[in-house]
Amino acid sequence: MAHQKVKMAKQFISAIPHCKALGMTLTEIGDGVAVMELPYDLRLVGDPETGVLHGGAVSALMDTCCGAAAMSHPSSPAGTATIDLRIDYMRAATPGQNVRTRAECYHITRSVAFVRAVAMDDDQDNPVATATGAFTVEGLS
Repeated sequence: MAHQKVKMAKQFISAIPHCKALGMTLTEIGDGVAVMELPYDLRLVGDPETGVLHGGAVSALMDTCCGAAAMSHPSSPAGTATIDLRIDYMRAATPGQNVRTRAECYHITRSVAFVRAVAMDDDQDNPVATATGAFTVEGLS
């Protein structure tokens, strides 16, 4: 069953048009943890003078990664949607560097999955952003 959920999450993410458009890739998933990467792309720059990625691209990465973590939790039947997501931006991502997000579903009830995440570039000790969120848990009785 766990393998089936991982496969479903990978297929779900690869089918989302904005994930494809942004070039997101799922690099790790299982047991309530997901890791995704957003490649640096000039089309995603929010400030042409500095080359900094747009915060919306980072937030899309974090939201998608959190949903994947919720889907992969052992107690989740797989389907999910964002209820609430709070993102705190600590700094701009370094121009030219990919952004990676690691999300963990740390608690799940019959109807809500609680997830936290961190986004970073090559400086892993200095996060770009952190997030906490709540996601629907579909199909549990």
